[in-house]
Amino acid sequence: MQIIIDADGCPVTKIASRLAAEYSIPCTVICDTAHTISIPGVKTTTVDQGAESVDFRLVNLVQNGDIAITQDYGLAAMCLSKGAIVLHQDGKQYTEENISGLLEFRAVSKKIRRSGGRLKGNRKRTAEQDTAFETALRRLITQQTNTA
Repeated sequence: MQIIIDADGCPVTKIASRLAAEYSIPCTVICDTAHTISIPGVKTTTVDQGAESVDFRLVNLVQNGDIAITQDYGLAAMCLSKGAIVLHQDGKQYTEENISGLLEFRAVSKKIRRSGGRLKGNRKRTAEQDTAFETALRRLITQQTNTA
C-alpha cells in the first residue's frame, strides 16, 4: 500500500504525508512544474504542465489497495477502476456507489458554466475540514493495515 497525492492545489498534502510517515507508508506527491513541493521522506514527482498530466501520471502509478487523494471526480473514477481507495481532501471517500452521481454533478456544472451561468465558488478552508480529512485518512490506513 502507498499513498499517492494529486498535489496541485491540494491543501492536505502535509497532513497526508505526516500520517504516511507515522504509519511507515510510502507516499508520493505528484504536481506539475507550476508547483514546487518538497517534503522530507516523501517522493515528489513533477510532470509537465498540461490539462491532465498530473492525473495521467497518478492513474498510471496507482494500484489495487493504494490510497489516492484527489478532489477531481474524473481522476477518482479512474483510480476506483484500478481498485484504489480514493479520498477527497475534505475526508469524503469516493466509492462505486457515489462516483456516478458526482460525475453527473460535474457534467451539469460544466454545462451551466459553458452557457454563461455562474456557480458559487468554494468557501475558505476550515480547521474542521482538515480534522475530517485526517480522521478519514487515519481510519482508512488503520483498516488497510489491519486487513493486510
